[in-house]
Amino acid sequence: MSVYKKLQEARIKLQNTALKKTGHNKFAGYYYFELGDFLPSIQKICDDLGLCGVVSFTNDMAYLTSHDLEGGDNAFTTFTSPMSSAQLKGCHDVQNLGAVQTYLRRYLWVN
Repeated sequence: MSVYKKLQEARIKLQNTALKKTGHNKFAGYYYFELGDFLPSIQKICDDLGLCGVVSFTNDMAYLTSHDLEGGDNAFTTFTSPMSSAQLKGCHDVQNLGAVQTYLRRYLWVN
């Protein structure tokens, strides 16, 4: 099975999982998925299908590379997003970096 076939099967399995949005933006009044809401389910589904997702960052880009563990070294696909910045109130630079990485991890996985 190709990496794309496995990714599609993983998406179908995930949409059939009862996930709950636990993140809440009180200012704008909406709920959203936090990483902990869906990542455990995704990891289990990927393990069952022989996939492994690896998130990495450069100064300019964020990457989620999905590897087909049964397909050899060339069986992968990569999703990308440009890097951004965060300016959270009362936070140090490294905390803002962590916020950016957390947001991008979530957006890449949702992709």
